[in-house]
Amino acid sequence: MPETTATPATTGTPPGSPPPDGTGERRPGLRLARLRDFALVPAVIVIAIVGQIVNPIFLQGDNVINILQTMSEISLLVLAQTLVLVGGRMDLSLESTFGLAPGVAAWMTVAVGAGHGLGLLPGGWAIPVTLAVGALAGVVNALFIVRFGLNGFIVTLGMLIVLRGLLTGISGGQTFFNLPPSMTYLGSTLWLGVPASIWICLLLFAGGVVVLGYTRFGRSLYAIGGNIDAAKAAGIRTGRVLWITLITASLLAALGGLLLSGRLASVAAGQGSGAIFTVFAAAVIGGVSLNGGKGTVFGAFTGILLLYMIQNVLTLAGVPAQWIEALNGGIILTALAISRLTGGKVQE
Repeated sequence: MPETTATPATTGTPPGSPPPDGTGERRPGLRLARLRDFALVPAVIVIAIVGQIVNPIFLQGDNVINILQTMSEISLLVLAQTLVLVGGRMDLSLESTFGLAPGVAAWMTVAVGAGHGLGLLPGGWAIPVTLAVGALAGVVNALFIVRFGLNGFIVTLGMLIVLRGLLTGISGGQTFFNLPPSMTYLGSTLWLGVPASIWICLLLFAGGVVVLGYTRFGRSLYAIGGNIDAAKAAGIRTGRVLWITLITASLLAALGGLLLSGRLASVAAGQGSGAIFTVFAAAVIGGVSLNGGKGTVFGAFTGILLLYMIQNVLTLAGVPAQWIEALNGGIILTALAISRLTGGKVQE
């Protein structure tokens, strides 16, 4: 991935952070950075108004909950990709981890003959196995990208194919069902009358905002994404930060897959297939740079929220399902153009 030419003095400063020298020289730029964080908020409001006009049930509680719940699983992929992109890398394999991690858990815990499983482990092991598979995928990515210095795009593309093939192999191309209660709990239960997956999504995004915006780790990640050589010169342990980031991203993907499996009470052989396109679109629309070092968690959240609101409006408007995908693509391009105008910089 190409590196920027940012200088050490400005490299790796999260949006909204004070300038290193404590002066006010960059205050206009800081105000602009803060405004960019909220660039999609007007679009979200407009879509909410349009949706209410199209169908009066759009803003009703049940429909709002439906939008948030259906986006909660994929939103964890968006959060994961945002962390990786800010660090100047990209991870195409997240969508396959999203399917394989819960797939392996189902394979190991579902009883023989009950839902294509092996029944080797008690149902209570489902969540630990899911997270372990996610962590292992992240370790493999980090090993090739950080330790061996291979191209991240090629490595994660290869991992996408390998992990997808593993899921197809262990499932025989079929769907795992009759999942143990431990696998369905987080995706189906309610906390305070709201699906647990929504609470988990909001808490993790809030945590992401804090980590990227207010911690040393977040500042280091921005620095690495902006200019890794400058980050090394500044004494940042770039390898360690990238290892943590890639493993965390895969863990988030595994958790997102677990939430979807819990909501559907099954794990399909193609779970997550094609999701990476929506993930990248949401992140980029939300202001996350593909070149690294720029973007916020809040912006990424508004990006995925906007996409799912638009999809819901199209469904409520009675648009045939076979046309929604094409319309979504056009809407993504339009949203990118709007984001370009409000953000002031072309995504390369």
